[in-house]
Order: sequence, then structure tokens, then C-alpha cells
Amino acid sequence: QAHLVESGGGSVQVGGSLRLSCLASGFTFSRYSMGWFRQVPGKEREFVGVTNWSGEGTYYADRMKGRFTISRDNARNTVYLQMDSLEPEDTAVYYCAATDTGNYRFFGSNANKYNYWGQGTQVTVSS
Repeated sequence: QAHLVESGGGSVQVGGSLRLSCLASGFTFSRYSMGWFRQVPGKEREFVGVTNWSGEGTYYADRMKGRFTISRDNARNTVYLQMDSLEPEDTAVYYCAATDTGNYRFFGSNANKYNYWGQGTQVTVSS
């Protein structure tokens, strides 16, 4: 059974950094593109970014470009989200997800294309 577990969330001040991790199990991790999304209560889930199966290809939402970086370690079945220069607007529950879609750049921002989801981890940015 596929399982994704996020960790690394917490509280940080404006301008600070956090690194989220997502540990995968129950499926062949290296065959899936991995995405990050976030959600604030009362709002739709928002695409953050995605990386392809090897980690050599990434694609980010415009708001995250230059501040967020996704990487992965296939030997550890883990994908990471490095978040820098955090702003209060980044406060949300962050989710990792796995998709077997081949065209991660075209489909990666579509939450409906993802096969597996984690339970989420809370990130709170305070001023």
C-alpha cells in the first residue's frame, strides 16, 4: 500500500527557512514524479512545484520561483521542499504527492493527476 509521510513543518519567522521532507513507501518511488501542494482552510489546494522521476527536472508555480527548491533522493525514497525567504502568505498545510504522469511540466500542477497523497504538515510563518 502506497504511503507518503511529510515532516519538517513548524513555525518560523518572516524571512526564515524550512525544509520539508516526504518519505515514500509501498510503490516504486523512482518511477513517479513528485509534487508539493499547499492548502489554507477555506481555499483550494495550491500547486507549489513538481520534480520529475530523476530530480533533474523541476517546475514551480510563479509565486515560489526563486524561493522554493524541490529535490529528491531516490536511494532514500524521499523528496524535499526547501523553502527560503518565507512570508506570512506561505502559511499553510503542505502536502507531497506522487504522480505517474509522464509529462510533469504539463500535468504537474493538476492535483487530479496525482495517485498518492501524504497527510500534510503545517507551516506557520509569523511576522
